[in-house]
Amino acid sequence: MSTYAVAVTGGIASGKSAVTEAFEKRGIVVADADLAARDVVAPGSQGLAEITRTFGTKVLTADGSLDRAAMRALVFSDPQARTTLETITHPRIRELLLGQAQQATSPYVVVAIPLLTEIGGRRAYPWLQRVLLVDVEPETQWRRLMTRDAMSDQTARNMIAAQATPAARMAIADDIVRNEGTLEQLDTAIAELHTLYLRLAGAA
Repeated sequence: MSTYAVAVTGGIASGKSAVTEAFEKRGIVVADADLAARDVVAPGSQGLAEITRTFGTKVLTADGSLDRAAMRALVFSDPQARTTLETITHPRIRELLLGQAQQATSPYVVVAIPLLTEIGGRRAYPWLQRVLLVDVEPETQWRRLMTRDAMSDQTARNMIAAQATPAARMAIADDIVRNEGTLEQLDTAIAELHTLYLRLAGAA
Protein backbone atom coordinates (compact mmCIF):
# COMPACT_ATOMS: atom_id res chain seq x y z
CA MET A 1 0.00 0.00 0.00
CA SER A 2 1.36 3.44 -0.96
CA THR A 3 1.06 6.12 1.70
CA TYR A 4 2.96 8.79 -0.24
CA ALA A 5 0.83 10.41 -2.94
CA VAL A 6 2.03 12.87 -5.58
CA ALA A 7 -0.56 14.77 -7.61
CA VAL A 8 0.16 15.62 -11.23
CA THR A 9 -1.79 18.62 -12.47
CA GLY A 10 -1.62 21.23 -15.21
CA GLY A 11 -3.59 23.02 -17.86
CA ILE A 12 -5.12 21.51 -20.95
CA ALA A 13 -2.58 20.25 -23.52
CA SER A 14 0.30 20.71 -21.09
CA GLY A 15 1.45 17.12 -21.52
CA LYS A 16 0.21 15.53 -18.30
CA SER A 17 -0.30 12.16 -20.00
CA ALA A 18 3.32 12.08 -21.14
CA VAL A 19 4.38 12.80 -17.56
CA THR A 20 2.24 10.06 -16.01
CA GLU A 21 3.43 7.60 -18.67
CA ALA A 22 7.02 8.39 -17.70
CA PHE A 23 6.22 7.54 -14.07
CA GLU A 24 4.41 4.35 -15.10
CA LYS A 25 7.47 3.33 -17.10
CA ARG A 26 9.37 3.43 -13.81
CA GLY A 27 6.89 1.11 -12.12
CA ILE A 28 4.82 3.77 -10.37
CA VAL A 29 1.07 3.24 -10.10
CA VAL A 30 -1.03 6.09 -11.53
CA ALA A 31 -4.58 6.83 -10.37
CA ASP A 32 -6.33 9.00 -12.98
CA ALA A 33 -9.14 11.41 -12.13
CA ASP A 34 -10.38 11.44 -15.73
CA LEU A 35 -10.84 7.66 -15.66
CA ALA A 36 -12.40 7.86 -12.20
CA ALA A 37 -14.86 10.47 -13.48
CA ARG A 38 -16.04 7.98 -16.07
CA ASP A 39 -16.25 5.11 -13.59
CA VAL A 40 -18.45 6.99 -11.12
CA VAL A 41 -21.11 7.63 -13.78
CA ALA A 42 -20.90 4.25 -15.51
CA PRO A 43 -24.15 2.37 -16.22
CA GLY A 44 -25.46 0.82 -13.01
CA SER A 45 -23.49 3.19 -10.77
CA GLN A 46 -25.00 5.16 -7.90
CA GLY A 47 -23.57 8.30 -9.48
CA LEU A 48 -25.51 7.82 -12.70
CA ALA A 49 -28.67 6.97 -10.77
CA GLU A 50 -28.41 10.25 -8.83
CA ILE A 51 -27.72 12.22 -12.00
CA THR A 52 -30.82 10.70 -13.59
CA ARG A 53 -32.95 11.53 -10.54
CA THR A 54 -31.65 15.09 -10.60
CA PHE A 55 -31.61 15.96 -14.30
CA GLY A 56 -34.02 13.44 -15.79
CA THR A 57 -33.63 10.97 -18.64
CA LYS A 58 -32.79 13.74 -21.12
CA VAL A 59 -29.13 13.30 -20.13
CA LEU A 60 -29.15 9.59 -20.99
CA THR A 61 -28.50 7.85 -24.30
CA ALA A 62 -30.84 5.23 -25.71
CA ASP A 63 -28.89 2.44 -23.97
CA GLY A 64 -29.16 4.15 -20.56
CA SER A 65 -25.61 5.45 -20.31
CA LEU A 66 -24.73 9.09 -19.68
CA ASP A 67 -25.10 11.30 -22.74
CA ARG A 68 -21.91 13.30 -22.26
CA ALA A 69 -22.67 15.76 -25.03
CA ALA A 70 -26.10 16.56 -23.57
CA MET A 71 -24.68 16.83 -20.06
CA ARG A 72 -21.86 19.08 -21.25
CA ALA A 73 -24.28 21.38 -23.08
CA LEU A 74 -26.47 21.61 -19.99
CA VAL A 75 -23.74 22.45 -17.49
CA PHE A 76 -22.06 25.01 -19.73
CA SER A 77 -25.33 26.84 -20.24
CA ASP A 78 -26.39 26.67 -16.57
CA PRO A 79 -23.82 27.33 -13.81
CA GLN A 80 -26.17 25.94 -11.17
CA ALA A 81 -26.48 22.68 -13.08
CA ARG A 82 -22.71 22.46 -13.20
CA THR A 83 -22.46 22.98 -9.45
CA THR A 84 -25.12 20.33 -8.87
CA LEU A 85 -23.32 17.84 -11.11
CA GLU A 86 -20.02 18.47 -9.31
CA THR A 87 -21.74 17.89 -5.97
CA ILE A 88 -22.76 14.45 -7.24
CA THR A 89 -19.52 13.42 -8.94
CA HIS A 90 -16.60 15.03 -7.10
CA PRO A 91 -17.01 13.25 -3.72
CA ARG A 92 -17.26 9.91 -5.55
CA ILE A 93 -14.17 10.69 -7.63
CA ARG A 94 -12.20 11.63 -4.51
CA GLU A 95 -13.27 8.44 -2.75
CA LEU A 96 -12.33 6.27 -5.74
CA LEU A 97 -8.93 7.92 -6.16
CA LEU A 98 -8.17 7.57 -2.45
CA GLY A 99 -9.01 3.87 -2.60
CA GLN A 100 -6.80 3.37 -5.65
CA ALA A 101 -3.95 5.24 -3.99
CA GLN A 102 -4.22 3.19 -0.83
CA GLN A 103 -4.16 -0.04 -2.82
CA ALA A 104 -1.15 0.93 -4.94
CA THR A 105 1.88 -1.33 -4.46
CA SER A 106 4.57 1.03 -5.77
CA PRO A 107 6.81 3.01 -3.35
CA TYR A 108 4.69 6.09 -4.01
CA VAL A 109 1.59 6.70 -6.11
CA VAL A 110 0.92 9.37 -8.72
CA VAL A 111 -2.59 10.82 -8.80
CA ALA A 112 -3.43 12.63 -12.05
CA ILE A 113 -5.87 15.45 -11.25
CA PRO A 114 -5.98 17.92 -14.16
CA LEU A 115 -8.35 20.37 -12.43
CA LEU A 116 -6.82 20.20 -8.95
CA THR A 117 -6.52 23.99 -8.70
CA GLU A 118 -10.08 24.60 -9.90
CA ILE A 119 -11.70 22.13 -7.48
CA GLY A 120 -10.10 23.34 -4.27
CA GLY A 121 -6.50 22.19 -4.39
CA ARG A 122 -5.12 20.59 -1.26
CA ARG A 123 -8.31 21.32 0.68
CA ALA A 124 -10.16 18.91 -1.60
CA TYR A 125 -7.39 16.29 -1.40
CA PRO A 126 -5.77 16.66 2.05
CA TRP A 127 -4.09 13.23 1.73
CA LEU A 128 -1.74 14.41 -1.04
CA GLN A 129 1.85 14.78 0.12
CA ARG A 130 3.13 16.66 -2.91
CA VAL A 131 1.90 18.43 -6.04
CA LEU A 132 3.74 18.36 -9.37
CA LEU A 133 2.70 21.00 -11.91
CA VAL A 134 3.23 20.37 -15.62
CA ASP A 135 3.71 23.87 -16.99
CA VAL A 136 3.75 25.25 -20.53
CA GLU A 137 3.22 28.65 -22.12
CA PRO A 138 -0.38 29.47 -23.17
CA GLU A 139 0.77 29.73 -26.77
CA THR A 140 2.12 26.17 -26.57
CA GLN A 141 -1.24 24.99 -25.24
CA TRP A 142 -2.99 26.82 -28.07
CA ARG A 143 -0.71 25.32 -30.71
CA ARG A 144 -1.12 21.79 -29.34
CA LEU A 145 -4.91 22.10 -29.14
CA MET A 146 -5.08 23.38 -32.71
CA THR A 147 -2.95 20.46 -33.90
CA ARG A 148 -4.22 17.68 -31.64
CA ASP A 149 -7.95 18.39 -31.59
CA ALA A 150 -8.35 20.40 -34.82
CA MET A 151 -10.06 23.20 -32.89
CA SER A 152 -10.81 26.65 -34.16
CA ASP A 153 -8.53 29.41 -32.93
CA GLN A 154 -11.21 30.96 -30.74
CA THR A 155 -12.39 27.68 -29.22
CA ALA A 156 -8.85 26.79 -28.21
CA ARG A 157 -8.26 30.19 -26.64
CA ASN A 158 -11.60 30.06 -24.81
CA MET A 159 -10.76 26.66 -23.31
CA ILE A 160 -7.40 27.91 -22.08
CA ALA A 161 -8.92 31.09 -20.65
CA ALA A 162 -11.63 29.12 -18.80
CA GLN A 163 -9.06 27.25 -16.71
CA ALA A 164 -7.10 28.39 -13.68
CA THR A 165 -4.31 30.89 -14.25
CA PRO A 166 -0.68 29.72 -14.26
CA ALA A 167 -0.11 31.74 -11.08
CA ALA A 168 -2.96 29.94 -9.29
CA ARG A 169 -1.53 26.55 -10.28
CA MET A 170 1.96 27.51 -9.19
CA ALA A 171 0.62 28.60 -5.81
CA ILE A 172 -0.28 24.98 -4.91
CA ALA A 173 2.71 23.29 -6.56
CA ASP A 174 5.74 21.85 -4.77
CA ASP A 175 7.49 20.91 -8.01
CA ILE A 176 7.23 22.29 -11.53
CA VAL A 177 8.29 20.55 -14.72
CA ARG A 178 8.46 22.66 -17.87
CA ASN A 179 7.21 20.73 -20.87
CA GLU A 180 8.28 22.88 -23.80
CA GLY A 181 11.02 20.58 -25.09
CA THR A 182 11.38 17.04 -26.39
CA LEU A 183 10.07 13.83 -24.84
CA GLU A 184 13.68 12.93 -24.02
CA GLN A 185 14.11 16.16 -22.05
CA LEU A 186 10.84 15.53 -20.25
CA ASP A 187 11.91 12.00 -19.38
CA THR A 188 15.16 13.30 -17.91
CA ALA A 189 13.21 15.70 -15.70
CA ILE A 190 10.87 12.92 -14.56
CA ALA A 191 13.85 10.67 -13.77
CA GLU A 192 15.14 13.33 -11.36
CA LEU A 193 11.73 13.74 -9.76
CA HIS A 194 11.36 9.97 -9.46
CA THR A 195 14.59 9.84 -7.47
CA LEU A 196 13.34 12.66 -5.24
CA TYR A 197 9.96 11.03 -4.63
CA LEU A 198 11.54 7.67 -3.82
CA ARG A 199 13.65 9.39 -1.18
CA LEU A 200 10.72 11.37 0.23
CA ALA A 201 8.47 8.31 0.32
CA GLY A 202 11.17 6.32 2.09
CA ALA A 203 11.62 9.06 4.68
CA ALA A 204 7.86 9.31 5.20
